[in-house]
Amino acid sequence: MSIIVDDIDSRLAARIAQERARRQWSLADLADRSGVSKAMLSRIERGEASPTAALLVRIASAFGLTFAGLLDEAPQRARLLREADQPRWRDPATGYVRRQVFQNASVPVELVEVELPPGERAAFPASSYENLRHVVWLLRGELEIREGDEVQKLSAGDRLEFGPPQDTEYRNPGKIPNRYLVVLVRA
Repeated sequence: MSIIVDDIDSRLAARIAQERARRQWSLADLADRSGVSKAMLSRIERGEASPTAALLVRIASAFGLTFAGLLDEAPQRARLLREADQPRWRDPATGYVRRQVFQNASVPVELVEVELPPGERAAFPASSYENLRHVVWLLRGELEIREGDEVQKLSAGDRLEFGPPQDTEYRNPGKIPNRYLVVLVRA
């Protein structure tokens, strides 16, 4: 069954609380490690706030997880996973939709499809890319990627291999939603 947006906030709340408890961290410990305020973390865990992609990446990084690892505590192990059954998440701030195409703890590769609405941006701290190599392949539209001070402009079909971890921003300068595939390799 596909993960729907209505259900994801409660699953995320439980997942974050579970990871925090497993490590015996207080909210203050997680706040210190993630850079997310204790008040916001508390609201997320109580299901009172829908976290953005940027917040979730910071929380996942604090736990030593990828974004996908935080969203899905029990990745699908089936060889065939229909599109309708691939987990999806929508960022409440930008409307960007992230679909987890492939994730398996025993394989060091993740595939993620993202659709970013026109004019929107998604920013991630360098810490979210530690111990990862990744490549973006733009399938539709236009995409600007800023890594640190460097900006790359991609057109459909272009791919970008990322360098050492830096603060990164994805921006859709076009008039249509863009669609891109992210390939993450755990180092």
